[in-house]
Amino acid sequence: MDQLDRFNRRYNFFSKLSAALFYSIAVAIALNFFWTPGHMYSSGITGFAQLINSVSERFFPFTISTSLMYFVLNVPLFILGWTKIGHKFTFFTIIAVVLGSIMMRVIQPLEVHWDPLLCAIFGGTINGIGTGFALKNGISTGGLDIVGIVFRMKTGTSYGKFNILVNLVIIAAAGFVFGWTRALYSALTIFINGRVIDAIYTQHKKMQVMIITEHPQSIIDGIQNKMHRGITIIHDAEGAYSHTEKTVLITIIDRYDMYDIRQIIEHADPYAFVSVSEVEKVYGRFKEQEIV
Repeated sequence: MDQLDRFNRRYNFFSKLSAALFYSIAVAIALNFFWTPGHMYSSGITGFAQLINSVSERFFPFTISTSLMYFVLNVPLFILGWTKIGHKFTFFTIIAVVLGSIMMRVIQPLEVHWDPLLCAIFGGTINGIGTGFALKNGISTGGLDIVGIVFRMKTGTSYGKFNILVNLVIIAAAGFVFGWTRALYSALTIFINGRVIDAIYTQHKKMQVMIITEHPQSIIDGIQNKMHRGITIIHDAEGAYSHTEKTVLITIIDRYDMYDIRQIIEHADPYAFVSVSEVEKVYGRFKEQEIV
């Protein structure tokens, strides 16, 4: 058992480290291959770092690099993550941010003149894939990821939607610096980035499962023992076709739990009727998966 625990810890460590490295390469490619040549801003801290870089180029006698500001702006948010989310989570966040800063320097910008629409689409998609993959592996990419996770823990609001809302300032800045056409492309890349993140990072998505069954106790035991979810039980339901007595079970789960609950239901009652719908927000007592 001790050897298995050591293997699991080692595997978990390298999977998170790989996710951090993958993100750092993705954000560097998005920034230097698409956003910088396309004269548009990213979302979150990366976008603010780009904005400070643009302002320093125009108005200061020296230039502050995007990679440096990306790290500096994340430092106070490391403290927020350390105190509000978890030490292990923040440790890998620091690794992801440091690697991202390094890759932004190592992977040099391309001197190309691609269509800005192409830059917006590919930049948002590549960065969204990297960010979503990192979040799915239990680490953050810093900046608004940390704020978004804390915000989601308090309110249950989707991370991607939060990310889009708080970036209106960056879009306005893009309009003043590069013109309002480029602001439109910045808005597009931010929107794509948020949607791709939501498509990959599904932990925050909640599903309502309604089960109509003649064998409720076996399903209830399976859900409570394996998934530790609350269940609402409605007795004395009747099927209109067979006129047999049935029980309705209603529960809220994470999207990650879908496979487990299907296996429980199929094992307990393969003839159960199951309806699944996505939940916009959950109020009341609901146990979130812990981030460590």
